[in-house]
Amino acid sequence: MRKIAYIFPGQGSQYVGMGYDFYREFPTARDVFHSSEKALRYDLPTLIFKGPEEELNKTINTQPALLTTSIAIYMVMMETGFPKPDVVAGHSLGEYSALVVAGGVELFEAVRLAHLRGKLMQEAVPEGKGAMSAVLKLPPEKVEEACRLAREVGVVEPANYNSPEQTVISGEKDAVEKASEIAKQMGGKVIPLKVSVPSHCSLMKSAADAFRLKLAQTPIKNLSLPLVQNYTAREHTMAHEVRENLYRQLFSPVRWFQSVQYMVEQLGVGVFVEVGPKNVLSKLIQQTVNGVSIFNVEKVEDLERVKKALW
Repeated sequence: MRKIAYIFPGQGSQYVGMGYDFYREFPTARDVFHSSEKALRYDLPTLIFKGPEEELNKTINTQPALLTTSIAIYMVMMETGFPKPDVVAGHSLGEYSALVVAGGVELFEAVRLAHLRGKLMQEAVPEGKGAMSAVLKLPPEKVEEACRLAREVGVVEPANYNSPEQTVISGEKDAVEKASEIAKQMGGKVIPLKVSVPSHCSLMKSAADAFRLKLAQTPIKNLSLPLVQNYTAREHTMAHEVRENLYRQLFSPVRWFQSVQYMVEQLGVGVFVEVGPKNVLSKLIQQTVNGVSIFNVEKVEDLERVKKALW
């Protein structure tokens, strides 16, 4: 029997109106959205469903919004007869959705963590000083080399190992631009990302240190399911390890494709279900491994089709 992994998207997958059909049709989903509203003490559901887009795209709002939407969809999946996952993982912020599903932290606490994480990340680097770019069509070691060669200009590091052919770099604007030029000369294609925060690089260390205090105060329990974490690309269930990896994740690269390979090769995962808006992770998995089944549940209309396929 092939194992099932539920995976959860991170920043970049958000859009105005995400999750609204679940909110409209399922009281369970409504409860999730309003629980987050109570935790944060502002009208998160209206921001998610109606925008404005530029407000939703602010890191401080995006992170709790994505977490809330993914968990609302997951709760409806459980209510409508989906199988429980054997393992969970999430990309960057998505790791917090996975943590809720694995029973490590209550949604109320997770939303507050996500909100603070976004706030501290936003404050860590002045607006306009940081940048991120996706480098395509180059192996990760070439992207690492481009970053090394550009370091004389400033901080630039691999931030997301998304697939064997896509690595996102992050750091100070001039250094990211320099590394991007070098990557192009090596034959890569570069897409600058519209972000206000240079995530998952050493510029986030101050944010991570401040966040660590909140992590220490948050009740995190040992997990009921293995969580493959971004920092190690290995599964964890012990609360103290999970907490430490969440801290380190903020200023270290997301090892996404390594996590996917590990789930397939070492944990026997043969089915991936992306839970939440868009299908970014599904596409990255297609670039990473062969012979697995990949689904995503984003809309109410996806429920019946995916459920049938899983059973």
